[in-house]
Amino acid sequence: MPIIAAYMVPHPPMIVPEVGRGSERQIEATRAAYARVAEDIAALAPETVILTSPHATMYADYFHISPGRSAEGSFARFRAPGVRFWEEYDAELAKTIERLAIAGGLPAGTRGERDPELDHGTMVPLYFIRQVYSGFRLVRVGLSGLPLEDHYRLGQLIRRAADETGRRAVLVASGDLSHKLQSYGPYGYAPEGPQYDARIMDVCGRAAFGELFDFDEAFCERAAECGHRSFVIMAGALDGVAVAAEKLSHEDVTGVGYGVCAFHPAGTDEARRFLDIRQREQERRLREERAKCDPWVNLAWQSVESWVLHHRVAAIPGDLPEELTRRRAGAFVSIHKQGRLRGCIGTISPTRDSLAEEIIHNAVSASARDPRFDPIRPDELKWLEISVDVLGEPEPVASEAELDVKRYGVIVSRGHRRGLLLPDLDGVDTVRQQVDIARRKAGIEPDEKVELQRFEVVRHT
Repeated sequence: MPIIAAYMVPHPPMIVPEVGRGSERQIEATRAAYARVAEDIAALAPETVILTSPHATMYADYFHISPGRSAEGSFARFRAPGVRFWEEYDAELAKTIERLAIAGGLPAGTRGERDPELDHGTMVPLYFIRQVYSGFRLVRVGLSGLPLEDHYRLGQLIRRAADETGRRAVLVASGDLSHKLQSYGPYGYAPEGPQYDARIMDVCGRAAFGELFDFDEAFCERAAECGHRSFVIMAGALDGVAVAAEKLSHEDVTGVGYGVCAFHPAGTDEARRFLDIRQREQERRLREERAKCDPWVNLAWQSVESWVLHHRVAAIPGDLPEELTRRRAGAFVSIHKQGRLRGCIGTISPTRDSLAEEIIHNAVSASARDPRFDPIRPDELKWLEISVDVLGEPEPVASEAELDVKRYGVIVSRGHRRGLLLPDLDGVDTVRQQVDIARRKAGIEPDEKVELQRFEVVRHT
């Protein structure tokens, strides 16, 4: 059977009276909304509750589904050891999700559990549900550092698994909103905090799930949200389904955003295949960008395709500008996939007879030899974006005051150890950040004296 309902809920331990000891009254609207969610679930009487939690086992490149037959937990670490849970898992449904994920090439499954105990992102929703309903088994799913598109795909697979097993299931997406809403809150204030909360409540209040992809990762990080990926999994589980959405509450009095929404399916709607829509638009945009790229980037593209598809180093084309064939310079080739770095390799100074050769070989290395990533697969090519940075001659500087994070790249050296960082990178906003990252890349400790060099680049995109 399809997912019969879904819910977006927060997980502040203080909302549990035995933990809050009176402070839970600060968020009375959230408590009342949670009670409505629990009553709704009880009326639906699902066989299984599928719960996605940011505080379950989480990996950068893998979705963890809790294995086994059961799990226990308590609020002991929140000074309420008497509030305990014993939950029976729906092992068949969990294994079906795992099997479908493996078949679909999505890294998800029951391997790698670090802590079998239930987390508070799971137990807070269960606390309210268990007040009124107990006739269900649980599937607990962690988030990952993978792109939002993969979280949506996981939601689609969860829906397929429920269909295949015939489960009457509800999905509960556990996640707080921004943690930076008030200066007096535990994480302080950032302007992105209220912006995030306003946007996410608007998007989810309208069930406009395609807009969940439009939240930039850097923006989400500055807002210090924790539930966005959880909500994207939920959206995937409702892919192609008309949804009646109800915004039940939103509060920010503690400096952390708590939002509650309910979603009830209302038949199929092919116009709500949001991942398909997004991917078609991405393919169109990337094709257009590829058609407009200059000879530097086009050369890098030809090199990546030649290596990925044929395992062959591309030959130098005969129609390149003289600047590529006669000049020697260091160059970096950067490859991104769906906004995330997929490979980046370069040379500080020239190592080949021409800039063209430098780009060809660095493009091969970026696609196949960056130790941070697996080699690029043929099926990934259509999702890639490639840029080429041609480095100017490095010059020594006396101090960080002579650096500019937007204009100059930096080379940090101590003896034979040397770390480089390109200029104008997403998420690197200060010279201090730039130098610290370059230090870490070189294995240079923060208290070690270093030599600094700066360089300019010409970036080809």
